[in-house]
Amino acid sequence: MTMLWTTWIAMGALLGMTGVAAGAFGAHALKTRVEPEMLAVFETAARYQMYHAVALVGLGLFASRIDQSMLQVSGYSFLAGTLVFSGTLYALVLTGNRSLGAITPVGGALLIFGWLMLAVVAMRASYGQV
Repeated sequence: MTMLWTTWIAMGALLGMTGVAAGAFGAHALKTRVEPEMLAVFETAARYQMYHAVALVGLGLFASRIDQSMLQVSGYSFLAGTLVFSGTLYALVLTGNRSLGAITPVGGALLIFGWLMLAVVAMRASYGQV
């Protein structure tokens, strides 16, 4: 078994750290600088980043017990999806470039795919197929 599981925990921790920082930035620095609608978009980005930070830590703990390539696919999907989804929303709010919103669903699709792969791995593990 590779030690990639510790990388997922570290990536989750880094996403969590930057998610807290982004949330604080939005709540304090942006509160009076952007419209409430845009502040809500920023908060959505920070919230989804935090959800997937926790998911990556959990995935890393799960990966420490089983070694399966689909689990790695899930991790990469969570990481890339968070960077694209939250990243484009942060950029949209900070730059005002609304065309970035067209890219955001790609990140959302990656997040959905990551959850699907995690479900498949969990089901396979429950039936002893790992």
